Amino acid sequence: MSLVTTHILDTAAGRPAADVGVRLETGAGDPIADGRTDADGRIRDLGPETLEPGVYRLVFDTGAHLGPDSFFPEVTLTFRIADGTEHHHVPLLLSPFAYSTYRGS
Repeated sequence: MSLVTTHILDTAAGRPAADVGVRLETGAGDPIADGRTDADGRIRDLGPETLEPGVYRLVFDTGAHLGPDSFFPEVTLTFRIADGTEHHHVPLLLSPFAYSTYRGS
């Protein structure tokens, strides 16, 4: 399993958001890895097994899921990794006019 994993739940539809592009970047925006959510809205193998401690970003192509006129065409979640060997699960709860996140397990 990757050090960083994610999933997207479409809270308005009450189902996972499948086939959404997600990019893992450094805090400066340098790309590390990218992937697409599976049928369950998850990416289990995004990026390396270890990362240096620091700030990272997940960039979600939410416009591809919500449509071309979506209010949030892209969502960027910025987070800090203190231990580069510890698993970090960063989910996105998405609806047409709101989103939230949390540190998952």
